[in-house]
Amino acid sequence: MNDKKAHKTIITPKTRFFSLNLQELLKYRDLIWLFVKKNYSTRYKQTILGSSWLLITPILSIICYSIIFGTVAGLSTDGLPKLVFYLSGNIIWSFFSKCVNDNSNLFVGNAYLFGKVYFPRLTLPISNIITAFFDFCIQFLLLALLMIYYSFNGWTFNLTPALLYFPLIMLQLGLFGLGVGLIITSVTTKYRDLSILVHFLMQIWMYGTPVVYSLSIVPQRFMSLYMLNPVTPAVILFKQGMFGSYSLDLKLWGISWAVTIVISLLGIFSYNKTEKTFIDKV
Repeated sequence: MNDKKAHKTIITPKTRFFSLNLQELLKYRDLIWLFVKKNYSTRYKQTILGSSWLLITPILSIICYSIIFGTVAGLSTDGLPKLVFYLSGNIIWSFFSKCVNDNSNLFVGNAYLFGKVYFPRLTLPISNIITAFFDFCIQFLLLALLMIYYSFNGWTFNLTPALLYFPLIMLQLGLFGLGVGLIITSVTTKYRDLSILVHFLMQIWMYGTPVVYSLSIVPQRFMSLYMLNPVTPAVILFKQGMFGSYSLDLKLWGISWAVTIVISLLGIFSYNKTEKTFIDKV
């Protein structure tokens, strides 16, 4: 006799708008990695330079920043080499912006997939965040090599214990980018206009973050308001750990974490709510 047990998979509708079901996500971890591989295979499909664009893009960006903000505008780089200063801000911002941009079109861009097969819908945004993190790691190696080059040419970089906060910095930016992206994709399911504005709004947001300029040019009377942007303390802590150029009050970072948690929970709530009916709208 065959003693093999029959296995059943029962798919039930969600009864709550806020539902993470981490156990189910863990079961679909292989699918998450498949989506990560798909992100890379489709991103560089039919390109001549392929994955080297991961390094070419930030290099072109920091050259433009060095000319426009460093040479023409003459903005301070906190005593750091221009390329190092702009690259450090660019890679940390790129991680956050990719989390937002890649998750801001999930329903519309994957309607064909959602309508054919069941899988935990959060696997897609999680895979996008992992992809953005891998991109960051590759670009971080470029920053490390650039710092080594300048070190051999007489520059000194003061690494500080703030580097220990690095995992929390990436976790915060990932969660915040997830929340913002999920809110946007939930809204754009019905109102497509927002999807057109996302890249423009992200560009404005970048200028509200110390990415291409020094924190020292921000008037002190606006500092409390300026710090409400959760990306700002993360960028400051990252530069503090790498160069010792800033010093952040950890209370301000705590406030930014509170904003991050609220936005990420709101994003998951809106994502789960829209998931029930989006297929009838797209």
